[in-house]
Amino acid sequence: MNKIIIAGALFLSLIFLNSCDEYLTVNPKTQMTQDVLFSSEDGFKDALTGVYIKMKTYDTYGLNLSMTTIEQLITNWDVTANTTEQKIGLYNFTDIGVENKFNAIFSQQFNTITNINAILEGLEKNESVFKNQDLYKLIKGECLGLRAYCHFDVLRLWGPVPTLANETSKILPYVKLVSKDRNEHITYQEYKTNLINDLNESASLLNAVDPILKYSLIDLGRPTTNGTTPFNPSDTYFAYRYLRLNYYAVKALEARVNLWFGNKNEAFSAAKVVIEAANPDGSSKFRLGIASDMTAKDYSMINEHVFSLYDFQLSTKFSNYFGNGTLKKGSAETTVKSQLYLSTGTDIREVNLWVLITQANQAKTYICQKYNVPVTAGSGFADQNRIPMLRLSELYLIAAETAPTPIEGQSYWDAFKTARNVATSTLPTDPVQAQIELSKEYRREFIAEGQSFYAYKRINAVKANVLWTPTAAATINYVVPLPRTEVLSN
Repeated sequence: MNKIIIAGALFLSLIFLNSCDEYLTVNPKTQMTQDVLFSSEDGFKDALTGVYIKMKTYDTYGLNLSMTTIEQLITNWDVTANTTEQKIGLYNFTDIGVENKFNAIFSQQFNTITNINAILEGLEKNESVFKNQDLYKLIKGECLGLRAYCHFDVLRLWGPVPTLANETSKILPYVKLVSKDRNEHITYQEYKTNLINDLNESASLLNAVDPILKYSLIDLGRPTTNGTTPFNPSDTYFAYRYLRLNYYAVKALEARVNLWFGNKNEAFSAAKVVIEAANPDGSSKFRLGIASDMTAKDYSMINEHVFSLYDFQLSTKFSNYFGNGTLKKGSAETTVKSQLYLSTGTDIREVNLWVLITQANQAKTYICQKYNVPVTAGSGFADQNRIPMLRLSELYLIAAETAPTPIEGQSYWDAFKTARNVATSTLPTDPVQAQIELSKEYRREFIAEGQSFYAYKRINAVKANVLWTPTAAATINYVVPLPRTEVLSN
């Protein structure tokens, strides 16, 4: 039976939202250290904040699962011949550099999961330390949702193409315990069940306590204790919910997961919850980005963010990867504007998101500005230092594909296209053709966010329908091999 080794060591870091350069590292090498960490509410808060820090490391969503490696799988960036980056785009998974890159992602994902499981175990053993039961439910709900989020992306990279999956074949472990023992692979059906169960329990817990259900995102970003703003929590840990896996983020993830598994009704229902989410005054809690957002240099359109990772180094990261031309596409506007956006001349992404720069060697290159955020961070919700993890636009695309009637699906498609300032078009009624059309929008919409590869994999897109794939050299392979050290014989 195939088994997999998961690191048992627990390393937790703390970052404060109001002072993002302050760190506290807790290295619980003994049971006593963990007992101390989980002996107070503050210890649990610190541990969960440490999970979010882990999620934004370079080996996961801070770079490789958002801006670089996952995007190189579909050649979103120009590469130099014979480099690891080029070999990733050629699906040369046996190359040692490529192996090392994906091994690091795999290891870090499960390291994060281990930290989450440590918190969940601590919650079960130490519930009595919580004077505030709402805080207990909030932390547990987030942990269950985060465990599902990380496991789902492991499945999307190392698991089978969903339309080709054998429900009874053992594929990967779904890890729920902190242990030095090897974690057995479970079947595709069991993995699916574990994902859905975690999401259901997460949603149930957060639905009862998450302030995002009662307050606007702006209010959540300006908590006070003196009654001068609408949101006056007794504990500011309940603030900034758009930077946490909040209730609506869990519903958005439900939509993403159910779409992957072909559960169209469930995907549509979950997507609709997020799309229709409203503030107390009846205004939309999330809204699609429009031209004025881009004009204001809000390139990732933060009003669409259902869940983001806060990254106070985002401006520096933009300079180091995009601003200097390391991540680039083409030497003229035509590569992106003509091939990706079809030269509409109006699409707000086509018009605003890309810019031609001159590199140090005087070469011209075209770069994406999605992470070109102000050097001086804004305050509260206006702070743009965020890596989007779930966005409203994805929910509109999911709803367009899964709506119970073509007319209803068309309405979501029209709303999305209108927000992007693109002429509306009739979404094909044939499901296969509709998926092909939608995959083109995923590619345009989620550049540098790591979602386009998964959109192609979900529908097992043929090479002719995958933009920029090297014509002669590449044979598309949507399943990344497991690390060699993790595959054990019976």
